[in-house]
Amino acid sequence: MISGIAKKESSKEVKIRVGDERLLKVSESASTKVSTLLQRQGRPEGVLRVAVIGGGCSGLQYKLDLQDTPAHRDILVESGGIRVVVDPKTALYVTGSQLDYADKLEDGGFKVNNPNAASTCSCGESFSA
Repeated sequence: MISGIAKKESSKEVKIRVGDERLLKVSESASTKVSTLLQRQGRPEGVLRVAVIGGGCSGLQYKLDLQDTPAHRDILVESGGIRVVVDPKTALYVTGSQLDYADKLEDGGFKVNNPNAASTCSCGESFSA
């Protein structure tokens, strides 16, 4: 699922690992939306960071962010034609998940379908593991 690699960036070494879609899979609709957002921001080679942070009514929530490059110790997954990065702690929570996107007025936006979530809140914005 994850293999070790080192990637040089300017004069400092950024160590990242490479994962596969068993860690996190991106649906076609989510991939299209992320690609559009990266293009719009002028960083077509950028990455989508998926993080799990404390908060929400169930204790944990997802944070999605567009970035230029992976950070030190990130796990990089290429799925659906985009590059997704997660930190090692987040990887423990999202293994086997799928990122989806729905362009709807109600219940639209990015959604993480996570088989590790023991429970979710009624609004679907947070979870517990």
